[in-house]
Amino acid sequence: MPLTEKRLQEMKKANRMPTLEEESTPYERKWAIVIDLDRCTGCHACEAACSMENNVPTVGPEQAYLGRMHQWIRVERYWEGSYPNVKARFMPVLCQQCDNAPCEPVCPVYATYHNPEGLNAMAYNRCVGTRYCGNNCPYSVRMFNWYEPIWDEPLDQQLNPDVTVREKGVMEKCSFCIQRIRRAEEKADAEGRDLAPDEFTTACAAACPPKAITFGNVKDSRWSINQIYNDPRRFRLLEEAGTEPAVVYLKEVEQDG
Repeated sequence: MPLTEKRLQEMKKANRMPTLEEESTPYERKWAIVIDLDRCTGCHACEAACSMENNVPTVGPEQAYLGRMHQWIRVERYWEGSYPNVKARFMPVLCQQCDNAPCEPVCPVYATYHNPEGLNAMAYNRCVGTRYCGNNCPYSVRMFNWYEPIWDEPLDQQLNPDVTVREKGVMEKCSFCIQRIRRAEEKADAEGRDLAPDEFTTACAAACPPKAITFGNVKDSRWSINQIYNDPRRFRLLEEAGTEPAVVYLKEVEQDG
């Protein structure tokens, strides 16, 4: 039986810890994201939605000038070709939720760890701000809080109560909207059923106008992500590094002429 969160709670009530064999059992769900670069227009709607959903503060131009940008997902822009046939290309970059995450073994307080659904989770109350995880991340997707976040009125009313507001000195990053995952799982458990395919999605995927971002459970063939997860155009960032990311990109379709 997969070692699900529900089963872990049952073991705690029975005052029993999982055996080594149970801990090594394949997990019930595996969350992943597919980003179709042929659809992405670089509109940055995903950035805005992520910031609103996850209480990501705005740092302003002064902090950005110091290299202290703060965003859980960024849209990289680069140019391809030469004038006058130059083309703008866009690539959303977020935490890759690596199965072999280089950020995890360097954390001295075990603040970042792999959870039972394949996500690279963060325990903010453990983090002491060493920034080892950020230095060891090849994708530069971990952010450090350089100051206490402040939201002026009335923007303070927009904060999501389901998401922790991180303090100064804490590392943070994309969580695949873990609060949405947990809310859907708790609802399904309360109703005595399994998660329905495409029952929910992340904030970035929901806000994307051309539907370039697809989120889902790759261990359940009913989810629409499985229709494109193994597309021939697929590739993963820095795959040669052996980090085994859960984020898959689809190459742009080249057009003649």
